Amino acid sequence: MMRIKAGRFVWLLAVMCLLVGYSPSWGQTSSPPETFDVSDYRLAIQDRVKVTVYNEPTLSGEFLVNADGALAYPLIGNVPAQNKTATELQAAIKLRLADGFVRDPSVAVEILSFRPLYIYGEVNAPGQYNYTSGLTVLNAVALAKGFTYRADQRRIFIKRSDGSGKAEARVLPDAPVAPGDTIRVAERFF
Repeated sequence: MMRIKAGRFVWLLAVMCLLVGYSPSWGQTSSPPETFDVSDYRLAIQDRVKVTVYNEPTLSGEFLVNADGALAYPLIGNVPAQNKTATELQAAIKLRLADGFVRDPSVAVEILSFRPLYIYGEVNAPGQYNYTSGLTVLNAVALAKGFTYRADQRRIFIKRSDGSGKAEARVLPDAPVAPGDTIRVAERFF
């Protein structure tokens, strides 16, 4: 059996940590992403909405935010939807319908489905998954059939797709996930 003096062991451990990229703050994370609030949600490509116009069944229906970031809406054409909340989109549709098409339209917009989230790294089934309300990082890992045996469950990162330009942030497993997020589970070395 090999014996290592305490001073050499600490030095050896420090060198090993530097080689694999660990820092002395192993358990700490950067500031976690803010919680996801549907009322503040900004629409983006692949979101699906339901538009209801009272007493106008031909103008009501389900619409997908297309690659141009707009809804292909009957009668009034493309309505820009990207980076708008459901309330802002509702007001835009109402304004365009009131401009000579429908007298005093009553419009309601509801988000039916959100854009997908992505998970990769040390999970058993990396890929694209449908977003559901109240999703956490651990729930997303469960959708991806769990961690692999190489997964470092202390090093999980999220990159938000909200256009804020923020880099990945290290998070805890109970951190909330928003539509379009990309989750990366790091590999452990020991």
